[in-house]
Amino acid sequence: MMATMQRMPSQIELYEEMSLLSSRMVDAARAGDWDNLIELEQGVAGLRDTLMATPEDHNALVTDLDRRRSLIQRILEDDAEVRRHTEPWMEHVRKYLGNSARRHDVEKAYAAGAGESAAGAPGA
Repeated sequence: MMATMQRMPSQIELYEEMSLLSSRMVDAARAGDWDNLIELEQGVAGLRDTLMATPEDHNALVTDLDRRRSLIQRILEDDAEVRRHTEPWMEHVRKYLGNSARRHDVEKAYAAGAGESAAGAPGA
């Protein structure tokens, strides 16, 4: 049986797929569907890696170059929209984790201080 050789997607096809996924990322971010957003982002990252490994098509038509520019612009706009939805959430998480770390440090300091007081107390 002869193995079929899979055709490597063209750069424009990769950009089109990335644009589709980035649009879905916007929808997920707007809905607060963080699990789906992460999964979509991983898909975009995989396509980006594939794109970086794909040889540049120096014979691309001017229309392909215009289409590529348009897709890249749309992907960047989608990224900005996703950030508008995720950054407030990330700031909330940073504050929560920061407060949690600060609380841990305070508790640790008081525990250490209490231990020193007990050890230095008369009759200890």
